[in-house]
Amino acid sequence: MAQRLIRVFEHEKLTIHKDDKGRFLQSDELARLYDFNDRNNNIYFTGIRNGVKFSNYMGVIQIGKLTLEILPKADIKNQQTEDDYNVWQAVLLRMLAACNQVNVHSASEAALSRRYHSLLDLYFMIYLDELSQLIHCGLIKKYRNTRGNLSSLKGRIVFSKNIQHNIVHKERLYTEYQLYDYEHLLNQVLLKGLNLLRIVSQNPLITDRIHRIKLDFPEIREIPITENHFERLQLNRKSEPYRRALDIARMIILNYKPDIKSGKENMLALLFDMNKLWEEYVYKMLLKEADETTSVSFQNRKKFWEDKSIRPDLVVTVKNQEGVKKQFVIDTKWKVIDASNPSDDDLKQMFAYNAYWEADRSMLLYPKTREQSEKFGVFHKAIPMQTRCKIGFVDVLDKNGGLNKKIGREILEKLYGGYSGDTAPHSGPN
Repeated sequence: MAQRLIRVFEHEKLTIHKDDKGRFLQSDELARLYDFNDRNNNIYFTGIRNGVKFSNYMGVIQIGKLTLEILPKADIKNQQTEDDYNVWQAVLLRMLAACNQVNVHSASEAALSRRYHSLLDLYFMIYLDELSQLIHCGLIKKYRNTRGNLSSLKGRIVFSKNIQHNIVHKERLYTEYQLYDYEHLLNQVLLKGLNLLRIVSQNPLITDRIHRIKLDFPEIREIPITENHFERLQLNRKSEPYRRALDIARMIILNYKPDIKSGKENMLALLFDMNKLWEEYVYKMLLKEADETTSVSFQNRKKFWEDKSIRPDLVVTVKNQEGVKKQFVIDTKWKVIDASNPSDDDLKQMFAYNAYWEADRSMLLYPKTREQSEKFGVFHKAIPMQTRCKIGFVDVLDKNGGLNKKIGREILEKLYGGYSGDTAPHSGPN
């Protein structure tokens, strides 16, 4: 069967029957998706009759010759074109880059214009870019202890082994000594990632590049790599350039699922929780707007009940000229909602946030899908002061279809109505 690329947006359905775009799953592909989801507590999608419905996990899954891209989409257009998929693929990749999940440098930016590339191809190309750069600059050598039966003395004699091996061959010595070479865990991880790429990549350009890099890679042993190996890795000043390649190698190695039973449809999945990615992306954009009067903190936490804690996504602290601080709470949500009908649970959560952080303003922040009214709604119970919460919407894209670079400033303006740090934001309605 020929290589296939299927693109879907979040919350779309895909079954074994062709849809209006000609997209469908083979029965064995669907079975592998079901198995993968079952092994991960069914968080990645929902099983439906003869198919799946995707959720808030975005990224790419490869099953045999099928590459399945799941892309975010913060608009409500019913008709999707190929350009829409390209735009939101680039949005996802650049959001990942902003959150240091992937390094998009010039070579990979150029690759974004090659529309036949999947997200997986782009990750593979970035990994190969990193390997090429490391090889060009010179891979690290390390000292390691080794033993061997040698014809000359090197290191120290291991007498018990020497008697065992050389009772007849007196001309040889069994010794323990040090070698200075490429045979160490850092390079072994890179090699494992490279060899897995050779197995899973369906792109002939990438396959050709893998072969060329292999020619320049030193001869070292390939070993099984597990999560424990990554936990053992310690980077220093000399090995810091390995970090980006190791990050991608980790994703490739730990997310590769070989089909041991049938030996046919091997699987690789790189998926990201869009709610968490949106939260971190908003934080990164707000950090760019921080100054001596405005600070932003991420993953705040306070005790709530017994061993349970309460955790808003973001807390913005603004300080006036007298040094008086005022706090604002933001909770990010990656979903499409009606501004007039937010979730009761979300509002109750914001009420608690206002109380615990003594904030008189907070905001539930969503990606903007259409023009919607935004104003602060009043919580009727004072705690001890009257507090408000806004349902805010912000454009992910700019007018040219790229990521909105002013998103941080726009969020702050929505939160406290354009007040600067030299004047404490008031608590009146916006």
